[in-house]
Amino acid sequence: MATHAVPFRPVSGPRGLPLLGNLPAFGKDPLAFLARLRDDFGDAVTWSLGPRRALFISHPQHIAEMLAEVERSFDILEIGWSLRQIVGDSVVRSRGADWRRKRSLVQPVVRPRQVRGYAATMVDCARACADRWQDGEHVDVQREMTSVTQRIVLRTLFGNELGDRSEAIGDAVAVLEREAGAELRGIGLFLPSWVRTPSRRRLLTALRTVDAEIHRLVRARRAAPDATAEPRDDLLGRLLAARDEDGRPLSEKEVRDEALTLWVAGHETTATALGWAWYLLSASPGARDRLTDELERVLAGRPPGIDDYDRLPWTRQIVKEALRLYPPAWTVPAVAREGATLAGHPLAAGTTVWCSQWAAHRDPRWFPEPEAFRPERWDADAPDVVPDHAWFPFGAGQRTCLGARFALVEAVLLLATLGQRFHVEMDPGEVAPRAGLLLKPAAPLRATLRALG
Repeated sequence: MATHAVPFRPVSGPRGLPLLGNLPAFGKDPLAFLARLRDDFGDAVTWSLGPRRALFISHPQHIAEMLAEVERSFDILEIGWSLRQIVGDSVVRSRGADWRRKRSLVQPVVRPRQVRGYAATMVDCARACADRWQDGEHVDVQREMTSVTQRIVLRTLFGNELGDRSEAIGDAVAVLEREAGAELRGIGLFLPSWVRTPSRRRLLTALRTVDAEIHRLVRARRAAPDATAEPRDDLLGRLLAARDEDGRPLSEKEVRDEALTLWVAGHETTATALGWAWYLLSASPGARDRLTDELERVLAGRPPGIDDYDRLPWTRQIVKEALRLYPPAWTVPAVAREGATLAGHPLAAGTTVWCSQWAAHRDPRWFPEPEAFRPERWDADAPDVVPDHAWFPFGAGQRTCLGARFALVEAVLLLATLGQRFHVEMDPGEVAPRAGLLLKPAAPLRATLRALG
């Protein structure tokens, strides 16, 4: 069936304040603000974030075009001093030839064949978590998921769990994520780099802890007697062994930037998605029972393996629906270059174009009953066809998240391993999302564990 071009007619959005524009409304509740732009104004809305000209787009065709043109007509927006300190000049922030070089070096590290090799580690860590859980125990689900995904990323990234340093370094990474997320919501986004707010000082202190450990690991690996032999089968070993087309390796700083980006993105994103998945399942007994039936039928009591990923369609659909309702990455902003267009409409250079997973994933045009948790909407024979780019939790185009396959496999295997042994019953009450660096619960996800069998 042919796809018809969608008209692109930007309209003016809500009036803002002098100098601040719409920043106060955006900072107070960015999710509600972006949904309001979609619902009250349409598919293309102009607004202002402080002094920046901005355009919000919400139709999948326009989103697809914009994301496909990143690196040609658009640049990824530089968001915040804090985030720059964390990711440095890694592949998520670099541009042009530098981005192409780094992507070619980092992409093989997380290709499906490599992810396949990490699946056993994912299941081992999930089983260790389940072995520690007790029937009737009351837990903070988000904290539990963060703990298990951190163990996984440390083992797959560094080949160990950092011993007695794991907890302190994990706490430091949590500070990085918290402070960077807080900056996105307020005036700190526009402060010059030399200003040292309490938030920035906390971030720098945490960053020194994490950087010291990464540099120690890199130097120890390079100094090892077998450093020139076959690279160790972990992410760090593959980063150190990577060579570009001119035979150049990543520098120590480049390895640090990519390793920390993989660490932060590879553990908290999946932990957040799993926390929301348990929250949604607890309120949906039918979906939870169908999960139990699938795990019993397919696994018959054994631990899952990588080959079970394709044999567990309902488990995958639960993850996909959780990512629809609560996408950890909730917005993608890009900056128009000179000569940029959308749907043939010229854009002024420097215009920040925003699209939002949160707004697109909850658009009733593409998802009937958009607030409802319905994994069956992803059945192969579901009657409602979801347009391309109406669901894009990992972005799209050339800048699609390199770790998407890792994250999906990890989420499915953890949900299967834990779900075959426990029900997670959330405490009564609704928990709202809070938009920071990731879309995380605004309050702890507290639950009681119920052992199965």
